[in-house]
Amino acid sequence: MAALLAVLCGGAVGFVLGLIGGGGSILATPLLLYVVGLPPHAAIGTGAVAVGVNAFANLAAHARGGQVRWGAAAIFAALGVAGAAVGSTVGKAVDGQRLLVLFAVLMVVVALLMLRPHTKKVLAPAGRAGAARLAGAGLGVGTLAGFFGIGGGFLIVPGLVHATGMPMVAAVGSSLLAVGAFGATTAVNYALSGLVDWPVAAEYVLGGVLGGWAGMRLCHALAPRRAALQRIFAGIVLIVAAYMLARSAGLSA
Repeated sequence: MAALLAVLCGGAVGFVLGLIGGGGSILATPLLLYVVGLPPHAAIGTGAVAVGVNAFANLAAHARGGQVRWGAAAIFAALGVAGAAVGSTVGKAVDGQRLLVLFAVLMVVVALLMLRPHTKKVLAPAGRAGAARLAGAGLGVGTLAGFFGIGGGFLIVPGLVHATGMPMVAAVGSSLLAVGAFGATTAVNYALSGLVDWPVAAEYVLGGVLGGWAGMRLCHALAPRRAALQRIFAGIVLIVAAYMLARSAGLSA
């Protein structure tokens, strides 16, 4: 039963990622925590494995379509890996329940960002200024990704657009290199402390691959309703975050 739950939860995350193109990995840790039953730090470490593997798998598909700007992606990922190493080390040292409260707050921020209307104005400084902005964004996002054990795509995509002015479709494809690198860095750091449940991670990845395939198939049919789907998902994230905060408040009472 535990293996089936892990596959189903991974499938749900992969399905959302395939359907709306991002944000789904924010649910990886809550599902591992409350459905599969892993403790907080093990849920974060195990989720990071799944996030990294699924991101690299999707990166290959985007690369074949010519939607990856390798230079910008490499700079962002390289600086971000350093941040992810620091962030994940700090995250392991934080009390599990306190980390969950901070994670729930992050989920609220993610949901609000997904609900915010997109602006068409793009700032794309050239030369050293652009490279410095790209490196700074990579370092900051990588640190957050490592601390919370998430992919960070919801921050990486606007960071790439803001720093380079690349089209959104290229930013989504390019972001996957950083998402995979951050997930792998966090996973290795947690694995060194014995905080990765490898059988669950494998089951989660399997579910994610199957769910991602189904989500991408449905995405084409529901493309005109993508904005509505994203708003619905943001609402789900807010509900899960409220549950996590309420549960954490109950445990601390």
